[in-house]
Amino acid sequence: MDGTGSGRELGAFLRAMRERLSPQDAGLPSVGTRRTPGLRRQEVAQLAAVSIDWYIRLEQGRVGTPGAAILDALADALRLTDAERAHLHLIARGAQPPSRRTSEPPASLRAILDGMPSLPAYLSDFRLDVLARNTAAAALFGPGFEPGINAARLTLLDPGTRATQLDWQRVARETVGNLRRNSARHPDDARLRELIAELRTQSPEFATWWDDHTVQDRSHGSKRIRHPRAGDLTVCYDNLTGPDGADHTLTVLTPADEPSAAALRTILTDHANRLGGTRLRPVAG
Repeated sequence: MDGTGSGRELGAFLRAMRERLSPQDAGLPSVGTRRTPGLRRQEVAQLAAVSIDWYIRLEQGRVGTPGAAILDALADALRLTDAERAHLHLIARGAQPPSRRTSEPPASLRAILDGMPSLPAYLSDFRLDVLARNTAAAALFGPGFEPGINAARLTLLDPGTRATQLDWQRVARETVGNLRRNSARHPDDARLRELIAELRTQSPEFATWWDDHTVQDRSHGSKRIRHPRAGDLTVCYDNLTGPDGADHTLTVLTPADEPSAAALRTILTDHANRLGGTRLRPVAG
């Protein structure tokens, strides 16, 4: 895609969509005076889990054809309607978007998610798309961790996420293994195939681990996280699946020790105070 023709049309469409959306509409705090209406480019990039430099080039028509999964992340960040999402795909890649028909996660998993406000938790599907998350997960992982993002893309492609994952190589390799397992369960899923192709192209580590046929089905483990406010903490994670097997997973994080529990309490309290909400129940040490 160059800076003419469809590239200009895509850039104009993206600018129009972000200029109509307020920070509050996108779930972001409004800080300072804005010279122009709507979201800044950096905010769109943050919400879509892409780099600001790449997004600027996209608006300028100076990148290749974006993948369908990235376009869907932008559509979610910009709160596009189904018609606007279809238009985005057509002008960016000349094709209709993939179907988003996915069965709803079991009600039992949603009930568990809603019932644990002081433990970070999120629901994802077999593509590792995040379907829902609680406030504690947003506090721990940051404002970009929203329903609609893809956990594999975030882990493999986002430098900010990589910097916060102190066990990044192990976590990323497990992510690759999970996708390979899920691709065998859903070989005809177009969106999953597109995600895998995108990651193979953009992540050398993903390509290496995919080619060595890594397969993972890890339901429990631990990892170290570096939080910008609270420092380093170690959390255990448990992946709970519903009656549909591995198609939907509830991931729950619990502090591995008392220092990590104290750090998590600090994170949740600080997040609640910044939102002006009520203090969350403390995490057991």
